[in-house]
Amino acid sequence: MMSRPHFLLTDPQHFGVDYQINPWMRPDAWHIDPQAGLTAARASSAALGNALISAGAVVDFIPAVAGLPDLVFPANAAVVLDGRVMPARFRHPERQGEEAIFCTTFQALQARGLIREIVDLPQDVIQEGAGDCIWDAERGLFWAGYGQRSTANSIPAIEAGFGKPVVALQLASERFYHLDTCFCPLADGKLLFYPAAFTSESLAKIHTLVAPQDRIEASQDEADAFCVNAVCIGYHLIMARAPSSLRVRLGRLGYRLTEIDLAPFILSGGGAYCMTLRLDRRSEGPATMRAAE
Repeated sequence: MMSRPHFLLTDPQHFGVDYQINPWMRPDAWHIDPQAGLTAARASSAALGNALISAGAVVDFIPAVAGLPDLVFPANAAVVLDGRVMPARFRHPERQGEEAIFCTTFQALQARGLIREIVDLPQDVIQEGAGDCIWDAERGLFWAGYGQRSTANSIPAIEAGFGKPVVALQLASERFYHLDTCFCPLADGKLLFYPAAFTSESLAKIHTLVAPQDRIEASQDEADAFCVNAVCIGYHLIMARAPSSLRVRLGRLGYRLTEIDLAPFILSGGGAYCMTLRLDRRSEGPATMRAAE
């Protein structure tokens, strides 16, 4: 019997857009009315949590920490597979304070028996968690982004840490600074991705490993809406509000969409996937993608 999908989210109490470390971040817009922004962020986060629970998932929340507004994006906290956790190391000083918080969280999860092992990155490696390292259960491999936040030497570190194949994808745009903003494996081997976010060499790798009929190419409008940054539970996709073009295409392929107004978090450069870290991923095979369908 399949276990229920298990996600980690963060209380948004101390969320804000107080600095700029990616092109989406607009502190000027946030500070027009930060209280209204925080109220909207709380509602968006609650809606995401409720959507996950309605989809059959278990949700754990990390408490908010003052001065760490991007703690609300725990996808960047670690790579997780088969109960093994590799905590992230962040490029920007603004996020480096999150590392100790997430490590304490993982130790508590280990004490509860929810994870079995914590493995450290080598000291010279920058790797920003599941945001830049996405498990593809259908193909039995990791896709790993580098070049904007994570460093190229994260690729062999991930391979050594998990003993699984890793396909390195160089990101070509500052706007799509993590792999999860432009790349989303779906059930049955389909792939939703934004081609303009990748170098030509990386696109060639995608084309080699993903059959043409399985490629769903997002338009710029669809990518800019942070819809590629989706949470997938089988054929159920939870994402930011989608343009009708994407809603129709995914519906025709049999996917069910739950759309959430995530505007406060998009103002900081994050969507539904960024706001979650899945803890129960397993490498047994394709059934992993269909858990709780």
